Amino acid sequence: MSEIVLKHIDKYYGDSHVLKDINLTIEDGDFMTLLGPSGCGKTTTLRVISGLEKPQNGTMTIDGVTMIDAPNAFFEEPSKRGLNLVFQSYALWPHMTVYQNISFGLKIKKLSKDEIDKRVMDSLRTLRIEQYKDRYPNELSGGQQQRVAIARAIASNPKLLLLDEPLSNLDARLRIDMRVELKRLHQETGTTIVYVTHDQLEAMTMSTKVALFRAGEIAQVATPLELYTNPVDMETADFVGSPRINMIDAKGLYDGKLLHVKSILGEYKFEKSTLKLEEEIPLNSEFDCVLGIRPELINIHTKKPDLQSAVEASVYATQPAGPETILSLDVQGTVFSALQVDLRRYETNQKVWVSLDPKRVNVFNKATERLIRYAEAREKTEGEG
Repeated sequence: MSEIVLKHIDKYYGDSHVLKDINLTIEDGDFMTLLGPSGCGKTTTLRVISGLEKPQNGTMTIDGVTMIDAPNAFFEEPSKRGLNLVFQSYALWPHMTVYQNISFGLKIKKLSKDEIDKRVMDSLRTLRIEQYKDRYPNELSGGQQQRVAIARAIASNPKLLLLDEPLSNLDARLRIDMRVELKRLHQETGTTIVYVTHDQLEAMTMSTKVALFRAGEIAQVATPLELYTNPVDMETADFVGSPRINMIDAKGLYDGKLLHVKSILGEYKFEKSTLKLEEEIPLNSEFDCVLGIRPELINIHTKKPDLQSAVEASVYATQPAGPETILSLDVQGTVFSALQVDLRRYETNQKVWVSLDPKRVNVFNKATERLIRYAEAREKTEGEG
């Protein structure tokens, strides 16, 4: 078991309040990614978990055992927390072979020679680098060195594996390869992983859960699908996803049963069961709202379809992008994005029609910028078209 519970964590550097009342539960077996822009507090949170930073307020437990109790000045040393930390830099001993780098920490623990050999070779096989065991770090690529650093971390069988932007020094192709290996590692070992990154693609492709940080606070904790489908507010929606989500101004009216919304992309009615009722929604009074529509959810028709909801648009610009085409469309002077799989040819100013699936549209209250209407998440199953 390796559940981590952070409660009311505050961290200051002088007068700078870098962590503000952080509350986060990382369940046993999670691949939890701490995501956010530089300076938002994600790395500081990781360092608090690891024991490299002492918070001024709050508590932390691992498997129910107290590691931090700031009000009572209790702070368990990092060596007693049962975890391993992998930094952005590989920190490998240049004068030691791969095998020696991985076995070094195990020797300090005075394990038997047979146990050391088993753990080293098991970790090398898990990361698929056993063929490099006799090489020195300068004989390896950046991706291979990063695998060695991770193999060294898992050789001690930690309850927790903490990774601080471990792929940021790698080129794009190596990052893709390492994402695959880290996901396999998590699935095969079941180790609880806490991963820090500013790269939303890393977070969305590897994690079981994502904690999105913003200015020292946690904006939302959710699965990658839920974070993408139902961001808690407009700022979160804008941060997650590429191309960016479309924000279309609209007027809303809630009559107690249905939310009626009018916009340049048509009129829609949303059932009460899809509304976020804990958010304040004016009753029987028109208010400003915003439709949040992902570009890939906009359907484009070159001929007028037999759909009452279809709206005429013109092609403002096209961006062919290899396996997909990104279009900018104009409806009544409002330009927004649509994404289509495969290369499609459109002419500038070409007339087209657009339609939406209202089940997959978010609605935000413009005054508060908070989500007030949930979109439906849909994952295709194997064999489904």
